[in-house]
Amino acid sequence: MTQKTLVVNTDLDEKYLQQLKKIAPDWRIVNNESPEDLKNAEIVLHWNKESKDLLLQKNTNLRWVQVWSAGVNGLPLKQLEEKGVSLTSANGVHAFPISETIFALMLSLTRKIHTYVRQQQQKKWENADLKLEIHQKTIGIIGVGEIGLETAKIAKAFGMKVLGVRYSGKEANHVDRMYTQDQLSKVLPQCDYVVVTLPLTDETKGMFTATQFKQMKKSAFFINIGRGAIVKEQDLIEALDANKIAGAGLDVFAKEPLPDDSPLWEMENVIVTPHTAGATEQYNQRVIEDIFIPNFKEYLKSNKPNINLVNYKKGY
Repeated sequence: MTQKTLVVNTDLDEKYLQQLKKIAPDWRIVNNESPEDLKNAEIVLHWNKESKDLLLQKNTNLRWVQVWSAGVNGLPLKQLEEKGVSLTSANGVHAFPISETIFALMLSLTRKIHTYVRQQQQKKWENADLKLEIHQKTIGIIGVGEIGLETAKIAKAFGMKVLGVRYSGKEANHVDRMYTQDQLSKVLPQCDYVVVTLPLTDETKGMFTATQFKQMKKSAFFINIGRGAIVKEQDLIEALDANKIAGAGLDVFAKEPLPDDSPLWEMENVIVTPHTAGATEQYNQRVIEDIFIPNFKEYLKSNKPNINLVNYKKGY
C-alpha cells in the first residue's frame, strides 16, 4: 500500500512537524516543496501559487488543501471543486489582530492621531479642531463573522450601538440589531462608523459605490479591512474629496501594493495600511493548533475536515 503524503508547503516550526508525525505515524510528512512530493500529496498545508500546476494538473491524489488566509478568492475555486478537493481557510485566526486594527483606525481618525503624527514631523503645535469621541456612537459592521463578532464585543466596551449585516440575518451577541445584505441602505444612514469585514465573493464585489457613500452621514468614517474589490475605489476617492464622508481607514485596495499615483496616499482624512491588519505573532500557532490539527484528526477518521470548510458555491 502506497504511503500517504502530507506536504507542509511553508516553513513550520519543528515542534508542529513532530506533532503531526505523532498524530499520523503511518503518513509521510514532508516540509518542502519538491515537485515529486507535491505531485503525490493527499494533503497540502498552505497554498502556494508556484505549486498550482503541479497540484491541479499532475496531482491525482490531492484531497484537501489548508490555506493560510481567511479569504480564498485568489484561489482557483472552480478547478479545486471539480477535482473534489476539500478546502479549509484560516478564518478565525484574525479576529483579535484585525479587530484591534479596526479600532486603531477608528480611534486614530476620531482623535486625530494621524493628523498629530504629521504635525509632529513638522514640529507643529495645533489642536487641529479635535472634538469627536467614539463613546455612544453607532457602528455598522458589514459582515458579522469571527472578526465582526470580536469588533462588536469591543464596541460595547465603548458604549456603542452596534448594527450588523450578515448574509443570514441571524442575531448575534453584542449586536443590537442585525440586518441582511439587501437591507444595507437602512443601515448606512444610521452609522457613525461603517466597518467592512466581508470576504470577496460575486455578491460582495463592488458592493460599495457612490450610491452607498451618499447614504452615509457626512460625519461618518469608513473602514475597510475586507477586500479592496468590495469598494469601487474611484467612488470612494470622490466621496472623500468632496467631504461626503468624514474619512477612511483602509487596509485593502483594488490594486496592491497601492499605486504611487493613488490620491489616497495624500488625503489628510485617510489612513493607509499595507494589508497588514491580520498580522500577528500568533498566526502560525492559531492556524495549526486551532484549525489544522483538529481537522487532521477528523480527516484521519472520516476523510473530511470539518472546521472552516469552504462552501464553493458561496465562495467562502
